[in-house]
Amino acid sequence: MADLSINPVSISQSNLKGTDHLNSGVPSNNKDFSKTVTDALDTVANMQSESGEIKTKYEMGEENDLAKVMLKSQVSGLAFDLALNVRNKVLSAYKDIMSMPV
Repeated sequence: MADLSINPVSISQSNLKGTDHLNSGVPSNNKDFSKTVTDALDTVANMQSESGEIKTKYEMGEENDLAKVMLKSQVSGLAFDLALNVRNKVLSAYKDIMSMPV
């Protein structure tokens, strides 16, 4: 069965090495924001693709495990919903910033 583990998102003290008091705890060796967003969207797209493939295999009779098919479908749906909610929050923050007086 496929590995469907959930990795927690956290910053430990060991991840904060190389930071100074001016950047308020943000690691100095972090990835570019656009690269992070692109990687996340690629992951969501891959999940959607895998879900579609396993659904097709189930419909063709090549896959017999309905629980596996439904699990992949739910995981890809949740990943898409998360990406959509993050997009909406970013768009809302952008609108709020743009409407601030200078």
